Amino acid sequence: MARGSWNDKPKVVPEAHQALDNLKYEIAKELGLPVKQGSEDYWGNLSSRDCGAVGGHMLRRMVNYAESAMSNGISIGGEKTTQRGNGAAGSEAEYMK
Repeated sequence: MARGSWNDKPKVVPEAHQALDNLKYEIAKELGLPVKQGSEDYWGNLSSRDCGAVGGHMLRRMVNYAESAMSNGISIGGEKTTQRGNGAAGSEAEYMK
């Protein structure tokens, strides 16, 4: 990969890489795509449409997870939160804390 690429920054949660990788291969399997985990991420035999479908399903699943966690009063980090504010999302100041 080229120097100065988007991927050379330190990860905020290094463990997330493996979890997202597992999710990617789980979704690819559900979609019936012929990729195997541990194949060094070579997906060159798949169409862009199929690869994009995997990414789209990953995003959909992550958003559903976040929405369900928020509706149960749990932040994504795992700690309990309390309902504040007078709107569905609360105020911008509360969000930025």
